[in-house]
Amino acid sequence: MNVSADLRIEHAAGEEGGGEWMRIGEGLHREFNKRAARLSAMVEGRVIHETMESFWPAARDDESLPDFLREYGRIWTSKPKFLVSRTRTSAPHDTRVLDSIEAVASLRDQFDGDIGVGGAGVATQLLTAGQLDELLLFTHPVILGSGRPLFDDHDIPIELDLLEHERFDEGVTMHRYAVRKR
Repeated sequence: MNVSADLRIEHAAGEEGGGEWMRIGEGLHREFNKRAARLSAMVEGRVIHETMESFWPAARDDESLPDFLREYGRIWTSKPKFLVSRTRTSAPHDTRVLDSIEAVASLRDQFDGDIGVGGAGVATQLLTAGQLDELLLFTHPVILGSGRPLFDDHDIPIELDLLEHERFDEGVTMHRYAVRKR
């Protein structure tokens, strides 16, 4: 997840695809690509999925875009995806719709390797249910002060252990944490 220093994912409603406060350069995007390519599958909430499907399928073959963006378009469209939604019944690009967060737990047995999660609502629900093993946060050097927090209505302390950190151009830092089991 891309977050501000105060762990917000958007400053104004509708910034799901990234606000102007995000500093995503080529090096950082190549890191996104590398990590996404290693995933076995992706789980996404409806809002982030609709943001992704509105851009990445066309981006994969758009010669006017830089190669690292086309590459991510190819990665995103080719990965098995699971859309958690109560309102959608179908989605293209190797996407299966799940109608509940409980259905996500069964995916662990179906895939070898890591399953990525996109979307604050889905991430919060999985964290609360004890279904997230790790958090991968890309922190942008800005304090938004208001806006949507990364975790919606989560009030139970969860301890983390730092597994990895890295600094990217534009001052963005990556922190990968293991979620301690309760």
